[in-house]
Amino acid sequence: MKKNIWLMVLSIASIMSCQRSNSPNQIEAWTYKSQHKLRISAHRGNSGSAPENTLATFQKTLDMGVDFIEIDVRTSKDNQLVILHDGTLNRTTNGNGPISNLTLEEIKRLKANKSWEAQFPDERIPTLEETLQLIEKWNKQKNTKTYIYVDCKQVEPKPLLALMRQYHLDKESVYFGSDEFLERLKAEDPQSKRMPSLNKAEEMETKIKRLAPYAFDVNWLKMNAQLVKDIHKKNIRVYSDVLGPLDQALNYKKAKELGVDLIQTDHVKSVYRYFLGN
Repeated sequence: MKKNIWLMVLSIASIMSCQRSNSPNQIEAWTYKSQHKLRISAHRGNSGSAPENTLATFQKTLDMGVDFIEIDVRTSKDNQLVILHDGTLNRTTNGNGPISNLTLEEIKRLKANKSWEAQFPDERIPTLEETLQLIEKWNKQKNTKTYIYVDCKQVEPKPLLALMRQYHLDKESVYFGSDEFLERLKAEDPQSKRMPSLNKAEEMETKIKRLAPYAFDVNWLKMNAQLVKDIHKKNIRVYSDVLGPLDQALNYKKAKELGVDLIQTDHVKSVYRYFLGN
């Protein structure tokens, strides 16, 4: 009984401290995290109020207090690391063709605000370094820390790790990519938190031996209680995407019930509000 009362006192004190130093979004995030183990990654940094994979949306998502911001890393013609999901510029920018055909100077001339022109008239494609600078600065100032879920689209391990280390985000961030890429990442840094995809339970042992994963990105449609239990027995975390039509309360509930460690979503606030009853 005394232990429970003491924990309650600590919880109230923490909430009061959080209220003094953080925004309503941060308070909501802290409240969620204090009550639930299921962690959240913002897919492409989506905040719902700014263009994907931009500094504007990363800033807004940071204020939501997410555990991870998922970013897509690619390499420019002059070997600079930049953030863009698609291999081509067409969908989200006013450019055309493969981003790998352009130098960083040429990339920075483009607007990354398609469909958001009125709200964000001058938003640009960010570099990885600009993104890491933003997050490192945020983490130094806030109670809730945010790390990177790095989707390694087209990048080499060595320059990627060098930047992650420079901004002190290498140890807690996770790296998703092809098995071939993750094997090279492992050779470059055996301590990196590698996360291969897992589409079939039968692939698990082979991938564990080859990649020594920190987590598996499990196909949501293959998710079940036994699979989660089997992965956890190996001391490996279970992450999964609940995107598109899957991004709904029914699946947030299922993820928690199954003991999934993290879900990736385009609707961070919806996850908080479902679990907090708002």
